[in-house]
Amino acid sequence: MTVHSTFERAYYSATIDGFLLSSDLEVLGRLVTQSEFSVELPQREAWQVEIQCLRDSLRGLLGRGHLFLEFVVPRLGKRIDAVLLLDQVLFVLEFKVGQSSFARQDVDQAWDYALDLKNFHETSRELVIKPALVITGATGQLVEGPERLHDKVTDPARLTADRLEEFLLRSLGQGVRESLNGSQWQQGQYRPTPTIIEAAAALYRGHAVDEISRSDAGAKNLAKTSAAVAQIIERARAERLKGICLVTGVPGAGKTLVGLNIATQFQDPDSELHSVYLSGNGPLVDILREALTRDSVARARQRGEKQTKAIARQAVKAFIQPIHHFRDECLKDPEPPPEHVTIFDEAQRAWNASKTADFMARKKGRPGFTMSEPAFLISCLDRHPDWAVVVCLVGGGQEINSGEAGIGEWLSAVQSSYPDWHLFMSPTLTDTEYGAGESVAALADRPRVSFNDDLHLSVSMRSYRAEHVSSFVKKVLDLEVRQASELHRAFAARYPIVLTRSVASARAWLRTQARGSERFGLVVSSQAQRLKPHAIDVRSPMDPVNWFLNDKADVRSSYYLEDVATEFHVQGLELDWAGVVWDGDLRFAKGRWEHHSFVGDRWQHIHKIDRQTYLKNAYRVLLTRARQGMVIVVPEGAPDDPTRSAAYYDGTYQYLKSVGLAELNGAAN
Repeated sequence: MTVHSTFERAYYSATIDGFLLSSDLEVLGRLVTQSEFSVELPQREAWQVEIQCLRDSLRGLLGRGHLFLEFVVPRLGKRIDAVLLLDQVLFVLEFKVGQSSFARQDVDQAWDYALDLKNFHETSRELVIKPALVITGATGQLVEGPERLHDKVTDPARLTADRLEEFLLRSLGQGVRESLNGSQWQQGQYRPTPTIIEAAAALYRGHAVDEISRSDAGAKNLAKTSAAVAQIIERARAERLKGICLVTGVPGAGKTLVGLNIATQFQDPDSELHSVYLSGNGPLVDILREALTRDSVARARQRGEKQTKAIARQAVKAFIQPIHHFRDECLKDPEPPPEHVTIFDEAQRAWNASKTADFMARKKGRPGFTMSEPAFLISCLDRHPDWAVVVCLVGGGQEINSGEAGIGEWLSAVQSSYPDWHLFMSPTLTDTEYGAGESVAALADRPRVSFNDDLHLSVSMRSYRAEHVSSFVKKVLDLEVRQASELHRAFAARYPIVLTRSVASARAWLRTQARGSERFGLVVSSQAQRLKPHAIDVRSPMDPVNWFLNDKADVRSSYYLEDVATEFHVQGLELDWAGVVWDGDLRFAKGRWEHHSFVGDRWQHIHKIDRQTYLKNAYRVLLTRARQGMVIVVPEGAPDDPTRSAAYYDGTYQYLKSVGLAELNGAAN
């Protein structure tokens, strides 16, 4: 009597009538045969308890809906215990068999599932969604959560199994009794926007990029860009040529995801197509490595296997490497590196010649070193006698530290020293934020240069509620008030950005906005040294791995809102909700930005253009970290503290307010 659709997201699906007419053995058999792992006795027994609970609770709902068991959530790499589509309401049920209390992490898990369906499952977007945590080790309890009217998702209910029928009937009430088609609902397109950590884990597990990323017409398909890069690599191998492939993208567009996808595509160590993903972003490397290690151990545990973190970490280290490890190996060994393909993330942050020379003299005992980091890294791949490809992932306006050469250095190195190398470039490299216009123009008469529109990612995937947040931030920092205001009006209802003068109010707002395990945290400029009166010490040591990966119970995590992250910690990563605390280092005054650093006991003007650019880019990074919304804090000055004069802050606050941002204690609260 079970009704299965042609496209199954769930291990088991049936109408309510079909489920009630099926035997326990039939339902259990379907769950066991569809499982990707061997099913141990405890799991079978848990399923049997769930099946009986659902039988007892659904007898009064004949003809009113559809049941799905073990419904797969691709973005999270997990499965929902039970989904009920009843009338026009979607129930998301997380069972904890034998448990007698409601653990916070279990409530968050049910919430995460509901939010994932609401945000990314096409046929769930307009439905009322009611998540619930159901425990079987106690009786007589039912606490319902209020509905969030703006998106029709209720806070999770907490109930014991004996109250499930009551919960379902009360939730349905006297509303619409016309049932939706369960098979059509299940086949709705799933268009996820994973965090980089989620995406890295999914790719490492073997998922394709098109399984875990959006593919709608409004966004450049990451699979398309990945395919363009893969074709260049295949061509290089087939034609025995060497080349650089430059992929550009706005903040949050998925450049790192493209790089990781290429790295997973070409991971056979016995093949000449073997590749390596490299990054000079130390926190990003550490966080991704730890996330993949934890995920690998957890999945082994699911399969009933034992795997130590040490063993899992060794495999991950070969997949993601700090760029300086690769560089140092090439310094020691004059032979070609084992990889024919190297993917350099945030390639614009590679060092210029002077910083590289200084480092080589001080740290490596190599005085007289004359090459920039891009030139040296290209020379390493040029050692291959046949073919090689360097994939550079480039962010516009992302240079945030002294000595970072920008993408122009890669082009200049090829132009001056590697005449036989091919260049495959995004045409967007000529835009001002990439700072490579002159270098691109110098290549006008050079052969072996080609441009490909598919090598640019123009739409932010990070802020899935508002794709043009990165454009808005650019306009704000470029002082283009009218354009910034127009962009903000277009997404303000979907992606809140609010202003406040109070750090405490910002903390409270973040805690109120976030649901489930949505991650939130405070971010500040590395130059923000006069926030100590607000309990923010930018120089206080923090571990970005714990900050980004640990849960709400850990005081070191971002959730506690005690430790703050700077642009160096968060570049390439993201939060669901961000609190940006704006100090007096970047000030709006007299119609322009003024740039300062705090030295000794006072602020000093920054006069060097490159350092001004780094500071502006630091705020660009901070303001583009949030996936769902942010609060910006511009503190009030202190009349008795000359280092925190009101003049250092008020102009900035009024400027941001003029762009259209609402004050937290006003209408936006």
